[in-house]
Amino acid sequence: MSDTTITKIDSRHSPKGPEGEKYLASGTHVALRLWENEQPGEPKAPAARPYETVGYVLSGRAELHLAGQMVLLEPGNSWVVPQGAEHTYRILESFSAVEATAPPAQVHGREGK
Repeated sequence: MSDTTITKIDSRHSPKGPEGEKYLASGTHVALRLWENEQPGEPKAPAARPYETVGYVLSGRAELHLAGQMVLLEPGNSWVVPQGAEHTYRILESFSAVEATAPPAQVHGREGK
């Protein structure tokens, strides 16, 4: 029989990651995180992550820089950053987005839980 456990996460009590992201529900193969009211500033240093990221913009605007390309992200847009791809974001105005990561991004050493 497969696992039928339901997990509910209240974002008001979610742990935060090192860059301010809130870790939401996390399964065996995918995890959610929330970026709330990220403020404009200098782009973060480019980074490559060991997971694929799929995101959806809730509010604000940002630039995604990936593989020599720049994509403007606005409310209603979604995007994909492939696993291992070096990329960075530049926040243009107060920005909120939800991201899914596969395999799950870690929080406090916890994976897929």
